[in-house]
Amino acid sequence: MIDKSKNYRTRDGREVRIYATDGNELKRVHGAFKNIYSGCWTSCDWEASGSHCRDMLLDLIEVRPRHKRTVWLHVFKNSTVCATEEAYYEITNRIACIKVELDFEEGEGL
Repeated sequence: MIDKSKNYRTRDGREVRIYATDGNELKRVHGAFKNIYSGCWTSCDWEASGSHCRDMLLDLIEVRPRHKRTVWLHVFKNSTVCATEEAYYEITNRIACIKVELDFEEGEGL
């Protein structure tokens, strides 16, 4: 079910505004998507699941929050690796400490 309080985009990445989720049985969700070329908004309706029956590129996909983190990977002689938020730990048998910048969508890879 589509929730008006969440953010969505189309399957092909267009920005979406949801106006209502209580329409008729066939087209319960009403809103608009932004044209990527002109920047104009085009009204549209979707099924309760977010599916657009005529064009799957217009299906609704929930936009999850993005997170950015910096972590340090500690590499040890026995090939194990552990991650910390700081690089300053005194760890024996460490052969490298690699800074990694992460930028990911919540739930990515799960």
